[in-house]
Amino acid sequence: MDEFGYLSVLLSIIIGLAITQLLLGFRGLVLQRARIASYGPPITWSVTLVIIAVQSWWAMFGLREHMTWTFLQFSIVLAQTIVLYMLAGLVLPDFTGERYVDLRAHYYEHRRVFFGVAAASGVISLAKDLVISGHLPNVPNVGFHILYIGTGIAAMATAREWYHRLLAPVILAIFCLYIAVLFTRLPG
Repeated sequence: MDEFGYLSVLLSIIIGLAITQLLLGFRGLVLQRARIASYGPPITWSVTLVIIAVQSWWAMFGLREHMTWTFLQFSIVLAQTIVLYMLAGLVLPDFTGERYVDLRAHYYEHRRVFFGVAAASGVISLAKDLVISGHLPNVPNVGFHILYIGTGIAAMATAREWYHRLLAPVILAIFCLYIAVLFTRLPG
């Protein structure tokens, strides 16, 4: 097994746990639907996070060509998967017991932490490129990251409902465009 093959096992496990967390959330939405006050933004963010998790796993294939790994390089890639897991764990509540769940209340209660972690994930993603390759990615990729970080910071700062109702589907659409433009084929 090569170095990245070995290192990617842990990364894949964490991404798999993030996807599991999101799927458990979708399952909870279905099974507990009679006791849930639905709210669109966290559901849309959950779909977006599944796509982000799959895209992250897809894009990491390009790291297989990196032959000399340092602990710092691995740590930054690991951090990227950890923040993805944290986002997956924050976006929807745990659907346990017989309690009533208000998705809107949960969303706004955890909004600052969720979007702080989201903004941090964008910073970590850019840092990953700097640490591994010594330079930032191409201009469209950096532009997307800046947009993602900026909207995350704005979402931390405002609780205005119109912003959050608009932000979730806009980021989903932009992320799908990002994948279509930059990640339609396996990297490398």
